[in-house]
Amino acid sequence: MLGVFSSSIVSPPDELVAAGSRTPSPKITSDALVNRFVQSNSSAISMQIGDFVQLAYSHSKESAVLPRSFAVKDDIFCLFEGSLDNLGSLRQQYGLAKSANEVMLVIEAYKALRDRAPYPPNHVVGHLEGSFAFIVFDKSTSTLFVATDQVGKVPLYWGITADGYVAFANDADLLKGACGKSLASFPQGCFYSTTVGGLRSYENPKNKITAVPATEEEIWGAKFMVEGSAVVAATE
Repeated sequence: MLGVFSSSIVSPPDELVAAGSRTPSPKITSDALVNRFVQSNSSAISMQIGDFVQLAYSHSKESAVLPRSFAVKDDIFCLFEGSLDNLGSLRQQYGLAKSANEVMLVIEAYKALRDRAPYPPNHVVGHLEGSFAFIVFDKSTSTLFVATDQVGKVPLYWGITADGYVAFANDADLLKGACGKSLASFPQGCFYSTTVGGLRSYENPKNKITAVPATEEEIWGAKFMVEGSAVVAATE
């Protein structure tokens, strides 16, 4: 799955901008990145949302136990990969039908977060148990919300394209050729919200997240880590 967002939606992380400046390497534009994804994934679907957002996904090579799904409701778009172990209880909590799948659950959870402000976003994501990564874009408010599970069972990466767009994808190789050294693994157990103003840990919401510049030999430009945690948020 792939989500590409202009700087009018998402401010490019300073650490990834700096990494790309330290070690310049080939990049491509956001449009070229989406085209590359579509061409390299059979039956890929891509969509343009307004002038500043593109989403794409494919079921090609997906895991049987960690499927990918897409849904849109009330101008809220969601890409989801993985599965939730407590989907049944969450359906009851949010008043959803038994037929509701993970991607619909995440949309409802996001709506609850948005409409109950200032409801803590870490509470919403913290209730999700399982293996997952998701990208939510709310067109009505131009809000982005991205999160991964606590142990990184579903990988997610982010980087900056040649034209300054922030790209999120589950395929590191796809972003390597598009973002150069402005690339990192999205830290596990964390969420990114344009509403709260950046990256947060939902396991340890009071702990600061820092980015450690990577060495020249590594493919990553930086490694994001939650302070006070022994777990490194990016591995090669």
